[in-house]
Amino acid sequence: MNITKATEADLEELERQLGRIPRGVVGIAARCVCSKPLVVATAPVLENGEPFPTVFYLSHPAIVKAASRLEADKQMETYQDMLADLDFAARYKKAYETYLRQREQVALQAGVEVPEAIAKVAAGGLPTRVKCLHALIGHSLASGPGVNPVGDLALEQIAQSGEWDAKKCYCNA
Repeated sequence: MNITKATEADLEELERQLGRIPRGVVGIAARCVCSKPLVVATAPVLENGEPFPTVFYLSHPAIVKAASRLEADKQMETYQDMLADLDFAARYKKAYETYLRQREQVALQAGVEVPEAIAKVAAGGLPTRVKCLHALIGHSLASGPGVNPVGDLALEQIAQSGEWDAKKCYCNA
């Protein structure tokens, strides 16, 4: 995980991508090949004091749209069924443990503590459910391949569909 400091240009791009002022930005956790933000690292406590368990937040419209299509196609159910495989479930649980450690690192960067209310809560349904592909894909993009098996599978499917590929820029599409 390599979180880079968000520049003023990054924050402006995030606002354009999200259609709102971004909240709790600690840095950029993944970037497009052209260097624009793909995934935001978000503090576990927002400026208003609200706990926020989603550390890795997809921002780029192309990957957000692709994740939404997978969810609409009920791909989460397929991934959920895959958790019946003990090896796959163990890898997913390891992704959960990694996520919690990464959130601690993001909290340190933000100068906050992880609130007790979310200390064992991760995004995306980790470790026992597949709930939000946006969060799981964000985790994969921020962490790199091999960390989150569901996020990795979703990224493979998205690349195969031609909707988004990490090796191409979709910023001006």
